[in-house]
Amino acid sequence: MSDEPGTQDKAGSTGGPQPEPLRFFGTTWVDHDNGYPLRRAAVAVGSLLAAVASCLVLRFAFQGLRIADTGAFVMVLVVVMFAVCSALAFRTTWDSFSRRPDPDRQASLRGLLAIGFVGSLLAYFFRSLTEAPGEKLHRQEYEAARERHAKRSTRRTGNPSKKRRHS
Repeated sequence: MSDEPGTQDKAGSTGGPQPEPLRFFGTTWVDHDNGYPLRRAAVAVGSLLAAVASCLVLRFAFQGLRIADTGAFVMVLVVVMFAVCSALAFRTTWDSFSRRPDPDRQASLRGLLAIGFVGSLLAYFFRSLTEAPGEKLHRQEYEAARERHAKRSTRRTGNPSKKRRHS
């Protein structure tokens, strides 16, 4: 969000905080306008289709391991690895919708999240059924920034040094 002077907020006044755009939604999440419901439906369908396509690709990879006759132990390891990584990716992605993730932790989980991409896609799908993914967090931050700006921009009336003193 921007608190820079001279910028305009959604209402058109200058100097207020700017809403942070969300991926696929821009700033339509603020007032739920400009095709917001249609975008939410498209994101839900798109993330579900991507998850299904990803599962098909994983199935082909699993069949390749079966054809290579790598053994039951390797097959179990691969299945467990994708299941655990997908569950962790789902949880990490889901949590990132309600609070800002720690950049260092995100960097250390990058490989795990890449392996568990199906979980991230499913988290995106389920969240988009109720709101734009990340909307609640961004709305809280935007409202807090607007309140801080309103408190800073309210002015006292009159000069306090010219105040009458009662004797």
